[in-house]
Amino acid sequence: MPEREKKKSALSVSEGVEQPGSINLQAVDHLKKVKKKPYSIEQLLSGILEGDISMLGQAITLVESSLESHQAIAQELITACLPYSGNAFRVGITGVPGAGKSTFIESLGKHILAEGGKLAVLAIDPSSERSRGSILGDKTRMEELAGSHRAFIRPSPSGGTLGGVARKTRETIILCEAAGFDTIFVETVGVGQSETAVHSMVDFFLLVMLAGAGDELQGIKRGIMEMADAIVINKADGNNIHRARRAQAEFANALHLFPPSLSGWVPVVKTCSSLYNKGISEIWEMVRDYTDLVSKSGFLKEKRLEQSRYWMYETLRDGIYKLVFNDPEMKKELDEHEKAISEGRTTSFMAASSILNKYKSAN
Repeated sequence: MPEREKKKSALSVSEGVEQPGSINLQAVDHLKKVKKKPYSIEQLLSGILEGDISMLGQAITLVESSLESHQAIAQELITACLPYSGNAFRVGITGVPGAGKSTFIESLGKHILAEGGKLAVLAIDPSSERSRGSILGDKTRMEELAGSHRAFIRPSPSGGTLGGVARKTRETIILCEAAGFDTIFVETVGVGQSETAVHSMVDFFLLVMLAGAGDELQGIKRGIMEMADAIVINKADGNNIHRARRAQAEFANALHLFPPSLSGWVPVVKTCSSLYNKGISEIWEMVRDYTDLVSKSGFLKEKRLEQSRYWMYETLRDGIYKLVFNDPEMKKELDEHEKAISEGRTTSFMAASSILNKYKSAN
């Protein structure tokens, strides 16, 4: 009888077959080799004028880029879009954190779309002071609005620029208007310096507030309220209705203390519930009343001209700043003065004055 084969131990493991990785490395290598050919200015312009959202998004990316080659293309594209811009109504929307700005924008935006309008929302997300990164979560907070083909939502990082407002927002507005959007919303980071910049690029400035969160007037700077063309008390529903009405009266009394607006418009305080869509149509009707007033009086045209002058000087200041910091010789000068400040041999103001004089003599 042949000797029986020895049985394998139950603890022994077969070598098995090597499983493929979850990532197709060949496909990755292929994608690296294939470089997407950039669109020409003519192609981008044609796409924007046809309302192509993909082309508009790529154009805005060029505008926001810090590369000189991209900036040259972007400026040429903006110039080409200028004749097709200026026909939209621009609304700046700001408010304290937790006031429900995103919900309010979505509710008001859906109302505008229901009336047959086209809406672009430029939402400025706060950037990290350390990494310059931002969450860019506005699209996730406005799901219904983002799903419409007549709405365009563009979250952009503030990048630590003027008051938290993206430096290229004004140029982005021009591109969106050329793409056929008749209403532009610019949502800001929150109550702070950013509102000054936004106020200088919109036609109507709306402040969204929340009642029942403490002393409503205490947390608002006088300058912000003076800029507001209207104040909206959001979340006026359920047990919060009475607090919202009380806050409405307090804000209305406060607005009467401010000097009258040059536009002739008297700021209005409204209440609404974005969640339940209450008071939204009345707010948009109020904005239309303002539009009619400033358009007929010629104030809107003059205001936009003044805004253009303002941004010319802001861009000039930014350009001078870059010239100084990008000059190799000036960088050495900056390092020397920074060292002198840290060693207590000079003050910040004296160092800045010396650097400017050095730059003037070199040019």
